[in-house]
Amino acid sequence: MFDETQNKIIDATMSLVMEKGYTSTTTKDIAKKAEVNECTIFRRFGSKKEIIAAAMTLPEWNPCLREEDFESTGDLIADLCSFSEVYLRKVTPRMVRISIGLRSPDLYELTRDGIREVPDTFKKVLVDYFTEMQKLGKLQTDNIESLAVSFLAVNFGFVFFKASFGDGLTALQSKEYIESSVRTFVNGIGK
Repeated sequence: MFDETQNKIIDATMSLVMEKGYTSTTTKDIAKKAEVNECTIFRRFGSKKEIIAAAMTLPEWNPCLREEDFESTGDLIADLCSFSEVYLRKVTPRMVRISIGLRSPDLYELTRDGIREVPDTFKKVLVDYFTEMQKLGKLQTDNIESLAVSFLAVNFGFVFFKASFGDGLTALQSKEYIESSVRTFVNGIGK
């Protein structure tokens, strides 16, 4: 899709955005990191914003979470563990740092929908799943929206902490965290 030079520019830009944020990243910084002339950036993309738009189309810079990524068996613990595994495999600390780095008023219109697509997709999967589990009589509550947002927060919170602090806040790794948090969650909602 993009040639080698464009990929170098995209990678350099996104690395700098994770490190410094969009506003603090200059085209001079990008050119230096990508080992290209600054005018090459403008010839290939036109602007810093266009580099971001291009990056958002690539899987290495966008988690590409889809509803079909999630399969259910009807077993609350197994399914929610599986959902968490998919989410944490795709929504990595790197992706969170990118999302944070892209939060700039200059980019809001360009990135808002792409950034929000991931939690929207996960929430929809969870709402659909919890609705089905409620119909099967496997839940104690009928507040499906609250369950979905709570479970989304359980997963996003973990990846956000890892993005912000590495292992500094907790040495728990995702597998151990998933098993423990899902069991706790299901003990609170299951019948």
